[in-house]
Amino acid sequence: MKKSSVLFVLMAASGICFSSVYAQKRLVLDLNQTIALANDSSLESFRTQNMYLSGYWEYRTYRANRLPSLTMDLTPAQYNRDITKRYDSGQDLDVYRTQQSYYAYGGLSVRQNLDLTGGTFYLESNLAYMRNFGDNSATQFTSVPIRLGYSQSLVGYNPFKWDRKIEPLKYERVKKEFLYNVEKVSETATNYFFSLAMAQAEYNLASTDTLYRIGQQRHRIAAISQADLLTLKLDKVNAQNTLQNRASALKRAMFSLASFLNLDKNTQIELELPSRPSMMEIPVDEALRWGRSNNPQLLELKQNVLEAERNVDRTKKESRFNASVNASIGFNQVADNFGDVYHKPMQQDLVSVSVSIPLVDWGVRKGKYNMARNNLNVVKTSARQDEISLDEEVIMTVNDFNIQQNMITSAEEALDLSILAYNETRQRFIIGKADINSLTLSLNRQQEAQQNYISALQNYWLNYYKIRKLTLHDFATGISLTDKFDYAGGQLV
Repeated sequence: MKKSSVLFVLMAASGICFSSVYAQKRLVLDLNQTIALANDSSLESFRTQNMYLSGYWEYRTYRANRLPSLTMDLTPAQYNRDITKRYDSGQDLDVYRTQQSYYAYGGLSVRQNLDLTGGTFYLESNLAYMRNFGDNSATQFTSVPIRLGYSQSLVGYNPFKWDRKIEPLKYERVKKEFLYNVEKVSETATNYFFSLAMAQAEYNLASTDTLYRIGQQRHRIAAISQADLLTLKLDKVNAQNTLQNRASALKRAMFSLASFLNLDKNTQIELELPSRPSMMEIPVDEALRWGRSNNPQLLELKQNVLEAERNVDRTKKESRFNASVNASIGFNQVADNFGDVYHKPMQQDLVSVSVSIPLVDWGVRKGKYNMARNNLNVVKTSARQDEISLDEEVIMTVNDFNIQQNMITSAEEALDLSILAYNETRQRFIIGKADINSLTLSLNRQQEAQQNYISALQNYWLNYYKIRKLTLHDFATGISLTDKFDYAGGQLV
């Protein structure tokens, strides 16, 4: 019997039962088609892609922040009319005066962050206009044709240095997490596929009904006793009693697969089991090597350690005194008309140094630093434990996979033998050379062998996709899944 061509089709009674309630679509799927459909149309696949795109644009934002930024600041119109307090030198006292003024401003600035030092270069140019109304009306323009400057924290925390370490790692994790989730979708689809295959295989009322009809024919010619006929009838009745439960389980399994694939809930799915896979031995050491280099969970652990180290660095430097410097050189000018505001500009220099020294904070900064340092130790310990757990999971999954291939061979042989034995016993029963107990036992063994074969296939393919998920490596072709990954034009390739 060629199992690669065996279709696990719903029994006629099942089709009649369902079609009487729903107008169903029929769809025949093998395992590869099911996985392809899951990765193309399922809601889980849609969620996975959008999670990746979120991380992708976060990384693009980080890269954009590393480039020079050009900013325009405008205040097109600002009108003030109020009463303000001013000093009158003639009377040597403060007086309130009415004030009316109009102000406009425009400026361009280019800024570039420097990752190495955490400082910022800036290049600025601006122009302002002011007009006062009233008894002492006046008009003035002021300009800064160009000003070049640099600001730097001397002993403080440098966020740019840490972003340069963490953000590329985060994006690498996002890419591998996407591939991980793709394989996870394949694993889930495989589980739903074989759950439905098992439910369809257990729907076996037709066999018992056929045996009962054969028994009736033999009873008419006195080939079997009334007790044996009643035994066959009991088997049929028992099967009928379990029909509703099996039909319900079959419907649930079909609905679960259809829902996961984002198909119409009334789709009637017929499955074609995969053929026995070719032998493929996966070396444990090679699987561990790929797992340690590709598994996104390990990259997440590394990211957690870096973020904890960043927090220690920040709290340590914030617990000390802070000092910063800001220096710039440029030109500026003021004039009563626009034509002179850029004429013979004067040099403008600025140098400032600021220092902040904590004197008494009752141990707040020290406490934050100690908390950050202890948290780093916890994160490192947890990361090491998780690394060991992931290694163990890879080792156990690979061992199960390698063993499962032999189990498929044994299960296939047992199924072939059970089919031959049942057919032989059935023929012997028809001609009166086998009793009812032998026939029933042979049928039960065939059904059990069929279930064991499906279960062996299920375990094999679940382990196969789990290994791909844990290592992001295709051992069948020898190609790393990360080599196939690309994002271009808003589409995942």
